[in-house]
Amino acid sequence: MSPGCVIHWFRKGLRLHDNPALLDALKPTSGSTSSPLPLRLVFILDPWYQKNVKIGKNRWRFLIQALSDLDKRLKSLGSCLYVAKGNPVEIFEDLFVRWEVRKITWEEDTEPYSKQRDSKVREVATKHNITVNTFISHTLYNPEYIVSKNLGEVPLTYQKLNSIIKTIGHPPKPLDKPQFLQDKCKSSKNEEEESEFAIPNLEDVGVKESELEPCLFPGGETEGLKRLELSLKDTRWVREFEKPNTSPNSLKPSTTVLSPYVRFGCLSSRLFYWKLQEIYTGSKHSSPPVSLHGQLFWREFFYTVGACTENFDKMKSNKVCRQIPWSDDPEKLEAWANARTGFPYIDAIMTQLRKEGWIHHLARHSVACFFTRGDLWQSWEKGKEVFEELLLDADWSLNAGNWMWMSASAFFNQYFRVYSPVVFGRKTDPDGLYIKKYLPILAKFPKEYIYEPWTSPLSVQKAAGCIIGSDYPRPIVEHEKVSKKNLAKMKAAFSAAAKRSTEDESPAKKKKLK
Repeated sequence: MSPGCVIHWFRKGLRLHDNPALLDALKPTSGSTSSPLPLRLVFILDPWYQKNVKIGKNRWRFLIQALSDLDKRLKSLGSCLYVAKGNPVEIFEDLFVRWEVRKITWEEDTEPYSKQRDSKVREVATKHNITVNTFISHTLYNPEYIVSKNLGEVPLTYQKLNSIIKTIGHPPKPLDKPQFLQDKCKSSKNEEEESEFAIPNLEDVGVKESELEPCLFPGGETEGLKRLELSLKDTRWVREFEKPNTSPNSLKPSTTVLSPYVRFGCLSSRLFYWKLQEIYTGSKHSSPPVSLHGQLFWREFFYTVGACTENFDKMKSNKVCRQIPWSDDPEKLEAWANARTGFPYIDAIMTQLRKEGWIHHLARHSVACFFTRGDLWQSWEKGKEVFEELLLDADWSLNAGNWMWMSASAFFNQYFRVYSPVVFGRKTDPDGLYIKKYLPILAKFPKEYIYEPWTSPLSVQKAAGCIIGSDYPRPIVEHEKVSKKNLAKMKAAFSAAAKRSTEDESPAKKKKLK
C-alpha cells in the first residue's frame, strides 16, 4: 500500500518564508513513520475569479511572475509547484484519490468566496479521511481574535483597533523558510516536467505581452524580499516616515511599494512588522497611524471589519455603509477611468494607474474623492471596480474599505474636506513634472497653466501644440460649482443617516426603559 502524500495548497501566501502551513506540511502525519510523506505543492487557477473579479493585465503578469518565482525557489529545494486549472472542489476530489492524500494544509483567508470554497474543500477532505490543518499568516493577527478582545464587537475606528492591538502586544514573530527538504518530500524529474500542472504563461490567462508596459514591479518572493531590504536600508527615513508627508506625484515612488507583495503574500506582513521593530527599538520614531507600522495596522483594520461585515464590498445591506443616492453616469465613469476628465492632475494619476498598476495613497485619495463626493458624484462601487482591475495590490477588504472611507460612506465623517483637482497636486509638484510625464500632450504648457490648461490663451495652446477641447478635453465639470452642490448632498445624506440611526435605536431604548 502506498504511504500517500501531503498537499500544501498555495493561495495568497506565495512564499517560503513565514509560512506555517507549508512547514506543517513537512511534518510527519499521525500514524505515519517518523519521516514525512511525499509533498505536493499546489496552486489552483480558479475560474471563479476570472468570472467574478476584474483582473487587469498588470495583475495577471504579477501573479504569473510570482508563481514562476515560487516554482524556482521550490526547485532549489528539490520540489516544484503544481498549477492546476479548474474548480478547487472538483480538482481536489480527483487529486485526493489519485495521489492518495493523507493531509492538506493551507493559509486561512477571510474573503466571503474563499471561506465558502474552503468549507467545501474541507468537507471533501473529511469524506476521504484526510487531515486538514489551516493557519493564520496573511495578517498580523487573527481578525476573530481582535473582535474577541473587543468583547465581541467589530472595531469600527482605527483608533479602537490600535488600542486593542496595544493590549494584545506584538504579533507572532515570522518563521524561517525551510532550508532543505527530506528526500521523501522531494519531487522527481518526471513530476517537475509534468505538463498537466505546468506554470501558466500570459497567453494562458488571455494577456498579450505586446500590450504590456515595461514592468516596474516584478512579482514574486525574491523581488519582495529585495524591495523590503532596499526600503529599510535608510533607517533614519524609516524612523521618521509619516505617510501624509510623502508625495503623491513624485516621478519615482516616495513610499515602499511593498503593498503588491504583501497583498499576494510574496512578503509576510509579520516579517515586515518585525524588521521595522528592529529599526524602531531604542530610537525615537514616528507612530501609528502615520508610521510604517501604522500602515500595516490600517491593513489589519480593514481586514478585521471586512471579515466580520456581511456585504462589506457593497453599499446595500452593508451595516457600516451610509446609503447615499449616488448618480449613475456611464460617460463620467468612462472619462474618469480612461483619463479624459480634463483635469490634468486627475488624468495623470489614472494614466499612471493604468500603465504601471500602482499609485501613491494620496493619489488614490485624490481620484476617489473626485469620482465620488468631490466632483462626479458617482458610486464608490463603480470606482472600486476600476481599482480592482487596475491595481497590482487590489485587495478585497482594503479596496472596499478605502473607497467607503474616501467617499465618506463609512469610517470618515469630515465630508466637507475635499481634495481640489487643481490645488492639491500643485503643492508637491508646482512645475507639473508629474503631469508632463504621464500626459505628454501637455508637456509644453508653462507651469502656470499646467494644472488648468483650459484657462490659457489660445496662443499658449497653439505654442504648446495642444488645443483644449480638441487635443485634450475640457473639464468634465466646473469644480467650484459641483463641489458646493455635492457638499449640500452629503450634508443631506449624513442627516438622513443620523435620523435612521436614531429611529433604529429608539425601539431598543424603549424596551430597555420598560
